[in-house]
Amino acid sequence: MQTQTAPTNIPLSLFAGSLLYGGLCVLAGVLGTKIASLGEWPVLGHLAVESGIFAFLLLVVLASATAEIHGRTVANRLVLFGFVPLIVSMILLVTVIHLVPPAPFWHDQDAFARLLGQGARMQMAGLISYGTSQMLNIAVFSRLAGGRASHLLWLRAWVASMLSQVVDTVIFITISFYGVLDTATGQPLPLGALMTGQIISKLTLSTIMVPPLIYVFVALGRWLDRK
Repeated sequence: MQTQTAPTNIPLSLFAGSLLYGGLCVLAGVLGTKIASLGEWPVLGHLAVESGIFAFLLLVVLASATAEIHGRTVANRLVLFGFVPLIVSMILLVTVIHLVPPAPFWHDQDAFARLLGQGARMQMAGLISYGTSQMLNIAVFSRLAGGRASHLLWLRAWVASMLSQVVDTVIFITISFYGVLDTATGQPLPLGALMTGQIISKLTLSTIMVPPLIYVFVALGRWLDRK
């Protein structure tokens, strides 16, 4: 007679957070095709950033909130599972762009491919920068807790997000554009200048979004687990 094991109960906050996390992983890549203007800032001047940062910062906050509620090990596992929707979406995009022919009456194939068709080098850069920066975010966030739950929650989340955004930008731009020549000048692209603008913009958004959102996500997660 075959015995059945009891199903494992997954906390509602972890179940809902995992669904949201997977969707945001895919959405960040799609949103990244638009360069958004953040307007003029005192001292900093005009700031612009790829729009995927809005979804990515939610990923950072969600990973930190998961570490706060369920522990660092669970949060690291969530990040690893995030590779699944990332890789599947990349495969599907490549398939639809290059293998599935467009309908005869649809004339936006070139625009579709230009916006969503990243090269293999940029796809690899995205995967490496995602995994490295998210793991770093969780490590710094958890280490700063010092074993005390909810200790300086906003500060831990803010510092961790700032460091992870710097690392993410450096890794992604270096892998994507190192050795690439500017078509206008024939010289290598100025990686330092590319990184500086992106880092300043991302740190500004991290400062605005992360401190309040970490309290929202943690409070929402604990509320779901009480239901």
